[in-house]
Amino acid sequence: MLTTSITLNKRTQAETACDLIRTEILDGRLTPGAKLNIKALEERFELSLGAVREALSRLGAEGMVIGESHRGYRVAPVSKDELLDLTRARVEMECLCLGQAMRHGDVEWETRIVAAAHRMERLQSQTSDVEARSTKPWNDAHGEFHEALVSACPNQWLLRMRHMLYEQSERYRRLSVPLSTDERDVRNEHRQIMEAALRRDQASTFAALEQHLLATAQIILRSPLLQGD
Repeated sequence: MLTTSITLNKRTQAETACDLIRTEILDGRLTPGAKLNIKALEERFELSLGAVREALSRLGAEGMVIGESHRGYRVAPVSKDELLDLTRARVEMECLCLGQAMRHGDVEWETRIVAAAHRMERLQSQTSDVEARSTKPWNDAHGEFHEALVSACPNQWLLRMRHMLYEQSERYRRLSVPLSTDERDVRNEHRQIMEAALRRDQASTFAALEQHLLATAQIILRSPLLQGD
């Protein structure tokens, strides 16, 4: 019993460390290319050294961090080529999952989408657009909206791959929020995707989704963030 308890505690600590580090990477508190001091992370999160090391190993498998031989870990850098490849892959995977979801979705699927969209819009209406899209509640609502869209897809392997691409692209999306000077109506972009999906209009849904994802990529590509890359 004691051995089982110790094992569970270690796994829980590693999962906690993984979630905390991933969140800081996505939020930009750990910037692209930054060196990760394992000892400092251990002390800041008040977790064991082993848990932090295991978390970094897991995040390396996710592509969030990169390991350097005899030099520890760094936050994965961002690049123009990766962004373009990632955006293309995500468009393909989102559309693949969404197509299946539209074929299998029922009223519960529709209700989940509408509820997620409503929550996102309400959060955006409480403050400025950019401020709202920089907060954890809106980021969570945004993730729930895109997950709701594909939730009726019956293929769990496709959903797992889609989730991995979403988390990678989320890092770029959050970097894009303070960069945007465009007159971009993100609320309307989400509404167009939702309405087309509820109509089961695949062509319109896929077109709206692709335009939505490419708009984010273009903001970053035009910004100083990737200049000289």
